[in-house]
Amino acid sequence: MGAALAANLVGAGLAVVAHDAAGPERCPPGATHVGDAGQVAEKSDVVVFSLPDGTASEQVAREIAGTPGRRAAHVVDTSTIGVSAARDVAALLAESGIGYVDAPVSGGVAGARARTLAVMYSGTDDACERVGPVLAGLSDRRHRVGDRPGLAQALKLANNFLSATALAATSEAVAFGVAAGLDMGTMLTVLNAASGRSAATSDKFPEHVLTGRYASGFTNSLMSKDVRLYLRSVEDQGGPTAVGAVTASIWERFADAEPGADFTRIFPFVQHP
Repeated sequence: MGAALAANLVGAGLAVVAHDAAGPERCPPGATHVGDAGQVAEKSDVVVFSLPDGTASEQVAREIAGTPGRRAAHVVDTSTIGVSAARDVAALLAESGIGYVDAPVSGGVAGARARTLAVMYSGTDDACERVGPVLAGLSDRRHRVGDRPGLAQALKLANNFLSATALAATSEAVAFGVAAGLDMGTMLTVLNAASGRSAATSDKFPEHVLTGRYASGFTNSLMSKDVRLYLRSVEDQGGPTAVGAVTASIWERFADAEPGADFTRIFPFVQHP
């Protein structure tokens, strides 16, 4: 995802300095790869995070805040790290005078490349205004959802919970129909014209399950992490968790059984437990 986002920023005409812990191979043409996040902070006014979890975001935030002679004055965090982690990272950066915009994304690598990625972001008026050109460079679909960090995370977690639940439920329903003798393609055509329609039936199943591609670019381990974050955040607020607990259990079992598998492979996991 980070490489696709960096490519979009290059395509928008922004000067991009990039660091990838995996090495320079994923650095897009037109961007300059450097050896660590500190060097990014030295050469950039705005630093964009695309990281796996809150621990990584906090670690990189500390590195940026502690970089001598840094230029970076704002951070845009596109990672999904949870409500409390976003607030913690924002507070950590604020101590060094760095503004933070919470900006998780939804739509996968394909959505990033097509600039249809949903960028949901929250932060102070000043911070959001200062990073506006960067947000515009990321995607054509942007939604400001609040005036403080953590609110965009809350919306992203709700979104991923719904996505995870729909994909797991659709897997069970399609497995049932196929076992009863229905053709999967026929099922999807009818479901997409009826009340059972969702992103699972309109996108994930036609593009990845029916074709056997299973190449959405998002892993079951990340989805399991996101659902756990959602469930933890709901529990912190004393909210309802009946469906969330079931969904989290399914994804945890899938991630434990096939760690790192594409998340659309939940269908064969459900079909043949």
